[in-house]
Amino acid sequence: LIRITGKSTYTDNSGRKWQPNDFVLSALLETHDWKNEPMVLVSFGELKEQLGFDKTQRRFSFAQLAGSIELQRLANEAQALKRAEKPLDRIQQEALGVSDRLTLFARVIDGSALLIVPAPTNETDPWVEPSGWSKFYSEAQFAPVQTQLQTAATAYVNGDGFNFSRAANQLRDNLRGLSPSIYPQERQLQLESFYNHFEAFYRAIWCYGIALVILIAAHLRKRGRALQNIGVAVALLALAFHASGIVMRCMIAGRPPVTNMYESIIWVSFAVSFFGMIFFARYRAPMYLLAALPVTLIALLLVHQMPIAMPSSIEPLVPVLRDNFWLTVHVLTITLSYAAFALAMGFGHILLWRYARNPAAARADAPMHFWLYRVLQLGVLLLAAGTILGGVWANYSWGRFWGWDPKETWALIALLCYILALHGRLAGWWTQFGLAVASVVCFLAVLMAWYGVNFVLGKGLHSYGFGIGGETYVATFIVLDLLFVAFAIWRYRSSKLAIAAADEIEGERVAV
Repeated sequence: LIRITGKSTYTDNSGRKWQPNDFVLSALLETHDWKNEPMVLVSFGELKEQLGFDKTQRRFSFAQLAGSIELQRLANEAQALKRAEKPLDRIQQEALGVSDRLTLFARVIDGSALLIVPAPTNETDPWVEPSGWSKFYSEAQFAPVQTQLQTAATAYVNGDGFNFSRAANQLRDNLRGLSPSIYPQERQLQLESFYNHFEAFYRAIWCYGIALVILIAAHLRKRGRALQNIGVAVALLALAFHASGIVMRCMIAGRPPVTNMYESIIWVSFAVSFFGMIFFARYRAPMYLLAALPVTLIALLLVHQMPIAMPSSIEPLVPVLRDNFWLTVHVLTITLSYAAFALAMGFGHILLWRYARNPAAARADAPMHFWLYRVLQLGVLLLAAGTILGGVWANYSWGRFWGWDPKETWALIALLCYILALHGRLAGWWTQFGLAVASVVCFLAVLMAWYGVNFVLGKGLHSYGFGIGGETYVATFIVLDLLFVAFAIWRYRSSKLAIAAADEIEGERVAV
């Protein structure tokens, strides 16, 4: 339902609110006229204009889109270019996305998306829909399943919840009986059900927000020690919720949660606050949490606002990623470096805000600059190690250590940017203020390596992470961030000129 509509629930023309399971069953059993419901998401304005649709409308019916000759032409062109490994423009990408939604919609309606019948012995064999049972089983073997399917369908149509639930439980047991070694065990199904209903990441969002408000209040009160302890405790609770969601996702998928943009943002946002908590425990500086929590909170809010661009579903791994050792070692190291740089960016924003408000006081705060330097060192160490390990994995998977792939190139650019920032500060090329500016500006290179290569360029061997969407959010962030940096630089320079003028006047008075 999210992939088709962009929302986790759907309200039809009559005002009825449909849950995902209810929608799938109703579409399968044709209890509602779904083909004429305006529910297929088309978000790109230029595509709607080219198709002759109302630009203010976001969703259209299956019948309306399936009957569009122009959409079929654009989708066919996009598929041909994709097969030829040629670049697609934004309209073609969006047309292909809409075509995929229509295909999924059609598969739900005709039942081919209901892949509930397991393969008999081989885990790599695909599961099939109920109508394809003869591929693996005899009529006698499948008869109990067929009976329970019919019973469940009849109970659903009649609105008989009790008999539907009983038939569904019996159906699950019968399906497991077909292939006990392949069908998930009860504890696995319960774990995934608990993960979906517990919504650990949403609980973490609330706790992060509450902790941030409490810590800001404690910081403003100066002596709010008890309030600070409460804020830290709530932040720890948020980390616990966040970690529980990641652990459950790992247990369900059987791999680290870093194989797509949604998972990497969930992991990086956790690591940002985790690093912040470690540095807080080491230096007893709540400023680490004040820098970390906003970054984590914004990342979690954004990723859950873009379910189409960054779907939360757990998908099978592409072949190149089916090596848990390298997936764990390389990808986790790289993403941990992103987390360290994101924490440094949060620190940089706090420092630049202080420079903008009171440059003299900000310059005198040596501990803040020291803490920023330490976080940047951690990020450079992790990114350098991750880039080298990525080369080793590339040699193992693709037969070459380095190939100037866009992902590799931008990872190297990001590393060089931060090395230059640290070396320049050590060599005296720029002041502490320059390091604060670099911690914010250099993160744009990380953003390009992390998001831009996959969602803007869409080229290279790292195609398993490609997607579209979110450009408006990212572009807005970059523009506002650069304006903020420019304002801080202007305030800093104005302050230096004012101090120099005051010193000159004082010198003239002494001379007189």
